[in-house]
Amino acid sequence: MMSKADNMLSILWMLRSGKKMTAQQLSDELEIHVRTVYRCIDSLCASGAPIIADSGPNGGFQIMGEFAESPLLFDTEEQKALVHASVFAKEAGYPFTDALNRAIDKLKRYTNEKQLHQLERHSSGISVLHPPIDGQQKSFLQMLEGAIASGQTLKMNYAKGRDGTVITRDFDPYGIVHWKGQWYTVGYCRLRREMRNFRVDRITQLELTDQHFERPEDFSAKGVLLNQLLPDTLLDDSLVTVRVQGHEHVLNELRQHWLFGHALTDQSPGEAVFRLEPSSLQAFVPYFLLPYGKALTILEPDMLVMKMAEVSAGIAEHYRNMLSKSITPKGDRQ
Repeated sequence: MMSKADNMLSILWMLRSGKKMTAQQLSDELEIHVRTVYRCIDSLCASGAPIIADSGPNGGFQIMGEFAESPLLFDTEEQKALVHASVFAKEAGYPFTDALNRAIDKLKRYTNEKQLHQLERHSSGISVLHPPIDGQQKSFLQMLEGAIASGQTLKMNYAKGRDGTVITRDFDPYGIVHWKGQWYTVGYCRLRREMRNFRVDRITQLELTDQHFERPEDFSAKGVLLNQLLPDTLLDDSLVTVRVQGHEHVLNELRQHWLFGHALTDQSPGEAVFRLEPSSLQAFVPYFLLPYGKALTILEPDMLVMKMAEVSAGIAEHYRNMLSKSITPKGDRQ
């Protein structure tokens, strides 16, 4: 049930369309009692809104003069910006899309015809390409946001790395970050007793606990996430120099990647140099570079070249085995 203030604002928005509306029409539209409509209009008139009432068969309520054309809360540019922002939020997997949709529907519902036409034209002119998130991840994001606001500890089951081993821990969520197409939660891990970040798509279960926490006032989830995912300095002696040659569009994609872009130390036409952690060269880097095929050539280090050869050979062997099975005569399959 909407509050009196919400009802008053809704009536004001509806009358701004310039149309004459009866108390019954307003009542039906807002699903409130007719007496409530009259009380709200009396309050609006008392606050200075120039609403006039015409009696008779063609009667109803109207707003006088230029008030109907003046911006109410949001002008045209602000309305356009809100609609565009909603497109980005929904495509990024914003967990409260239902409420967002209701808000945008209200914005469109209570604008006049000219404003609505402009909104529809602007909203159809912008798109975002982003993999959709599933319902479970959306539910987890909602739980995380609620726990952050209430300072409530969560029991979390989290699948680690490539093997998918699930570990249960108590976790104090301090913030949620959307970065490079992924949602992360950052906070204090009571199992490891340190600040950690977790990818939301790897969470398998969340439960509220009876424990509570206080979030540090100067905490920055974004800052912690970047410090944990990216090397502190490109001059770290433990980092390995990676030199690659390739087509310019391939190198551009590498420069935009969250890890490679940060690790770039030198570039020239057709070549780029990065400084990366050794563990990443044995883990995900070969699998990230593999799809580029011959469009990319690794000049150094040798350890990455050998790892690429190993991974490629393993994939080639896998498909050779599949191919040999598919062409084996049926009579030989005993």
